Amino acid sequence: MNDILAQVLTAGTLGVILTKTAPILLAAIGGGFTQVGNILNIGLEGMMLVGAFAGIAVGAVTNPFVGVLAALGGALVLALIYAVASLVFKADHIVVGIGINLLAVGITVLLLTVLYGNAGVTPGNVKSILPTIGLGAFGDIPVVGPLLTGQTVLVWVALLVVPVYWFILYRTRYGVHLRAVGEDQPAAVAAGIRVFRVKFVAILGSGALCGLAGAQLAMASVGSFTAGMTSGRGWIAVAAIIFAMGRPVPTLIACLVFGATDALADRLALAGVNSSLALLTPYVITIVALVIAAIRVRSAMRARTQKGLRQAESGAL
Repeated sequence: MNDILAQVLTAGTLGVILTKTAPILLAAIGGGFTQVGNILNIGLEGMMLVGAFAGIAVGAVTNPFVGVLAALGGALVLALIYAVASLVFKADHIVVGIGINLLAVGITVLLLTVLYGNAGVTPGNVKSILPTIGLGAFGDIPVVGPLLTGQTVLVWVALLVVPVYWFILYRTRYGVHLRAVGEDQPAAVAAGIRVFRVKFVAILGSGALCGLAGAQLAMASVGSFTAGMTSGRGWIAVAAIIFAMGRPVPTLIACLVFGATDALADRLALAGVNSSLALLTPYVITIVALVIAAIRVRSAMRARTQKGLRQAESGAL
């Protein structure tokens, strides 16, 4: 047991945790924008998957940074489809999200078959890996050094997105409008807020961040694409959003927890622990988080209902 712990709890594990957290965090912050606008975007998984494929396919024939742009563009296409279907044609956003996820799985397998003749994985010569950033002497700083050294630029982007997200929500005109739309859409319409434009921008922003998430997932270390490689990470991001209720810092904390369990699962598998049991860990944590979030939401709704009843009773008196 001590040997297993020694192999798992190493300084390098910290860096792996951040690497695993980054794609979930990017997708969760993207979904946070739509969540604040009262749209639960469950299409995050599909947008990440298309972004991962586009990043590898384009990055392999150009360079990794062009691949990142391609990942962003590919996810934006799906986000545009989501926005048109849910906002223009008034389709249920949950149904549209499921459709986006199914479309992403189908289109990536189709493109793998057409372009590479293999429906499962890109060939060995089709690779694109993002360069890492070294910290030099700062890499020797305890905890911070192992955590941040050797990370890709998208990890740094993921960390910077959190304060940017906070600033947009609470310090910009758009953020005020987005929160107003999410809290009371009829009142927002009465106040002259362009609800369609606010939600449209939020969905496109969600897609862009999911594209970056897919690029980080595929290009951080593996450098290749495998069918279905997101493996539920988009759903984990949705769980983080629900648990954190779209708030910036709680979203970061939730994503760190999920990233840590994912990293520890990998380390446990390498240490000889049953791989199926180890890989189950992130999803168990996801279920627990959703249960806790559901309890919190139910309690908040009950408190709101009771408050409304008390106000109605006092008004009647």
